Parts: sequence; structure tokens; C-alpha cells
Amino acid sequence: MNNSGSFLSRIPPVTKNLLIINIIFYLATLVGEDFMVGTFALFYPTSPFFRWWQPLTHMFMHGGFWHIFFNMYTLLIFGTPVEQALGSKRFSILYFAAGLGAVALHLGVQYLQVQHFLAAGTPAAQLSITRILRTPTVGASGAIYGILMAFAMIHPDAVLTLIFPPIPLKAKWWVLIFAAIELFTGVTGTLDGVAHFAHLGGMLFGFLLIRYWQRHGGIWRF
Repeated sequence: MNNSGSFLSRIPPVTKNLLIINIIFYLATLVGEDFMVGTFALFYPTSPFFRWWQPLTHMFMHGGFWHIFFNMYTLLIFGTPVEQALGSKRFSILYFAAGLGAVALHLGVQYLQVQHFLAAGTPAAQLSITRILRTPTVGASGAIYGILMAFAMIHPDAVLTLIFPPIPLKAKWWVLIFAAIELFTGVTGTLDGVAHFAHLGGMLFGFLLIRYWQRHGGIWRF
């Protein structure tokens, strides 16, 4: 009888540990939401709720079951082959670089918004600034989008069929479609409440990092 090992044993170590940590944070949030969000979600740097560790810890926070479910499902499906291709060390660098890159672009866009509202100087503009200062950002999506970009660069011709729409396309085309959607929704303000530019930031930093490795010795495990 061929024993190929348990399901968990076939998940690479960094992907597995990220899944576990995210689930632990989610369960802790169910128990103490106010504390967890106030302490570990990401707030704008001039907000009274901002803490220096939040650009990192917000990546392990989620806003509900479906939020964490889809992020962790995507991490499992795409993180596994990407970690197997890059090795655990580079995969870790990729994950957190994409996540922090997402933070950088997200906060950069928020900074431009704050400056615009300050220049307007109206009561409505001040309310918009207050909303930015008091709104937390949570989720691993920025890092996940970096993983999706990496998968498309490593396996560009892999054919993927989504649940919706059920159309088979190569990974390189799917990632371009995702990027176009995030750019459009981010610029137009569609789907308010989603950090579209954080997703784009994760994709951008994922692209830059994989491109750098490809140009300096290629992609290999270490």
C-alpha cells in the first residue's frame, strides 16, 4: 500500500505556518474583536489608533469568515506551488515583501486623499479625513495578490478555470485581468470598502521581486 502522507504533510512549511497563524488570529478576533482590531489592524499613521507593528500584523487579520476563507484557500492553492518552486526562504521574502508593498501603495494613496481633503477645507472633506483615520485595514490580500503574480510569472501557461466565471485561461492572462479590475475599481471608487490599491501594490512588488530573481541567477530553491 502506497502511503503518500497526510494532506497537511504535503503543504510546504511556510504556507502551512501562514495558514495556522491566520486562523489563530481569526479565532482570537472572534473572542475579542475590539481588542484585536484596535491593536493589530492597520490604521493611517497619523491616526491615534496607529501602532508601529500594524503594517505587519494587519496581514493576519480578517473581516469575516468568507474573507479569511477565500484568502486562505488562495494561499493554499497557489502558495503551495510557488513555495515549492522558490523554496521556503524566498517564498517568505516574497510573501512579506508583497504584503508590505501593498501597505506602501495603500497608505500612499490615502496620503494623497488626505492632502486633497485638507486643501478642500470643507466640513465634508474633514469628515472624509476622520473616516480615513478611523477606518482599519485588514487582510492578507496584498500578500496573496503577490503570490498570484508570482505563480503567473513562474507558470505563465498553466491553464486555470475559476468557479466564476468558469472560463479556462492561462495564468498570465488571468493575472492581467485581475490587475485591470483592481485598477479600474480603485480609480473609480467601485466596491467601496475594498483596498484595491493594496492589491495592486502586492502584485507590483511580487512582480518586481520575481523579475529581480529572474535577472540575477534565475528562480531556484534555497
